[in-house]
Amino acid sequence: MNQQYPSKEQFFERLGALTDAMIAAYGKDFAMGAMILAVRFVAEGKPLGDHFPGVIPEKVGA
Repeated sequence: MNQQYPSKEQFFERLGALTDAMIAAYGKDFAMGAMILAVRFVAEGKPLGDHFPGVIPEKVGA
């Protein structure tokens, strides 16, 4: 385990919460499309980074 980063389980929990939020806001098709694009960027080696910081507000106390 890498102590510098959250556990894999924590990443999956965060991914699940983000997915739930995307589905609630825009529907299942949007959520799936966004994830497919993210997977494609990873597979192609494109940087995901913070190109649009502040677009998604973070929960207070998260």
